[in-house]
Amino acid sequence: MQTRREQIYGPMREEGVFTWDRMYGEEYALADIHLITKSFREELAEATNRLGNIYAKVVPVLQQADDSLLRELGVPEQALAAVRIVVSQSLPTVIGRFDFAHTTEGLKMLEYNSDTPTGIVEAFYVNGRACRFFDLEDPNEGMNAQMAPAFGKLLDAYQKRGYPTEQIWFSSLDWHEEDKGTTLYLLRESGLSAKFAALEQLRVWEDRLYVQDGQEMLPIDVLYRLHALEKLAEERDEDGYPTGAHVLQLIADRKLAVINPPSAFLTQTKALQALIWNLHEEGKFFQCEEHDTIAHYMLPTYFENHFLGEVDYVTKPVFGREGGGVILFDVEGGVVDKDQEECYWEQPMIYQKRVELPKIKVNTEAGAYDGRLLWGSFLIGAKPSAIVARVGGPITNNMSYYLPVGIAR
Repeated sequence: MQTRREQIYGPMREEGVFTWDRMYGEEYALADIHLITKSFREELAEATNRLGNIYAKVVPVLQQADDSLLRELGVPEQALAAVRIVVSQSLPTVIGRFDFAHTTEGLKMLEYNSDTPTGIVEAFYVNGRACRFFDLEDPNEGMNAQMAPAFGKLLDAYQKRGYPTEQIWFSSLDWHEEDKGTTLYLLRESGLSAKFAALEQLRVWEDRLYVQDGQEMLPIDVLYRLHALEKLAEERDEDGYPTGAHVLQLIADRKLAVINPPSAFLTQTKALQALIWNLHEEGKFFQCEEHDTIAHYMLPTYFENHFLGEVDYVTKPVFGREGGGVILFDVEGGVVDKDQEECYWEQPMIYQKRVELPKIKVNTEAGAYDGRLLWGSFLIGAKPSAIVARVGGPITNNMSYYLPVGIAR
């Protein structure tokens, strides 16, 4: 198994595109592959397309809603004005990822990562390399070609609204191997004339955002940021100045264009699932076909516990990521499993009907592993795109395995 791992991932490490096949000293990317049918691949694309349309329909309404509703959805006070900025109603996010459980009742969407999704290099680059190694058809073949038109469409939308777009920077934490590698890959695939800067180099000066390069201050017109807006809202510099809130104000004042656009933050909150489900139950807002989509692919989700004594359920923080802050409960309210990390517990929670991730056996360095399979399906430029598989415990977390996927012959 170690030899196979090196044959698959060694060349990618040397190329410098995918260097985190191990994370924190642990195996992350598996030297194994999971086979799916073309019909299941098509089903993932169909679900992604239909749910993307649901979310796109809701965004314009939210951007005109009262602050009280946005606060209920978990939007921080510092971001209330920024998320109202309309860039393109047809493109609420450039890069999003729906996460699905494949249940006995079909695909069920667990969450929508529309603000700062990861797993991008794995889906659009690594999966194809693994499929070539195993001599299988790649379900994501050629889908990286969707990225440049999607980035270009959003940039055009900013230009039409009068934004300067000459100085484009892509930014992430410089020390975080996965985030930086993902950001550099997107920079390459975006088709934009842009440069990389570490988040640590960004400075607010004279009511504009800059990159500090030595003694030089380089202006930023457009910023791709692999950095969540809810984290930005709380950030302060070493002197205690609320730098993050100032950046959000620059976005609200149209002095900074960001990718993903501010609307992506509205669709990121899991509280929106509760709002959509409430509108669906009341038969409001959506058309018949849209109600069918919600009933088929979404799970009952509420701001209060409607499940105790009725059915197994889960609680999730509205802006939690990588399984952070998630608790699984049985029908009587007993804890079945709980995330062990420290993040996200202070956030408002939503209650959602619990579904089981399907069991799967995969090969690891340590031998066979019995895990649970989670599907990610990307929405690029409002179009269904590449898929990615993760294998972990009942709660998929940051250290769950990445599993390449191929089409069965």
